[in-house]
Amino acid sequence: MAEEPTRSKRAEDDAVLHQQYRRALSSFEGIILSQIDIKNRLGDRLNYSIQAGILIIGVISLSISVLLFTLTSQITRISNVVDEMNSHFISVANQMNRIKHHMGTMELRVALLESLEARTALMDGEIGSIQTDMSRMRSNVDGIDNYLVEIRNHVGNISVNVDLMNLEVQTMSTDMRRVSRPARAINKMMPFP
Repeated sequence: MAEEPTRSKRAEDDAVLHQQYRRALSSFEGIILSQIDIKNRLGDRLNYSIQAGILIIGVISLSISVLLFTLTSQITRISNVVDEMNSHFISVANQMNRIKHHMGTMELRVALLESLEARTALMDGEIGSIQTDMSRMRSNVDGIDNYLVEIRNHVGNISVNVDLMNLEVQTMSTDMRRVSRPARAINKMMPFP
């Protein structure tokens, strides 16, 4: 008879242990399922983050492409203006060489005048040549005046080209602000610094 209560006690203990085992197994299964659910959520978040990152990188690359296109178009304009300025500078150098030649001619004429002072006896005959030399000097001075007018025109053209370059630089500044607007908007949308 003593064996019957121990057997019933063992049966009850086995039943309790079996129930505890089932509870532990169901708790373990719940923990594993919750871990799988958490991993699935984290995987979804990672996918969304990767997609958002790819979209942001695409927008950044598009804005950089627009910026580079704008810069290259502005550089070609500035290059054209600089080429025009270079041609004007060459023209000014040529005009200065002509002025230098005329100044040398004028010095020769003045040297002739100095030699005329030594020849006072031949002054009457030389007055005619002096008058012709003076008329040539006047035409040379007129030529110098014409060259100076051309130089003024070239300097005016250079000033206009510099103004055009200034406008192009201001346009580039405006384009840079406009192109950087999407990047600033993206920076504002970013939740982390």
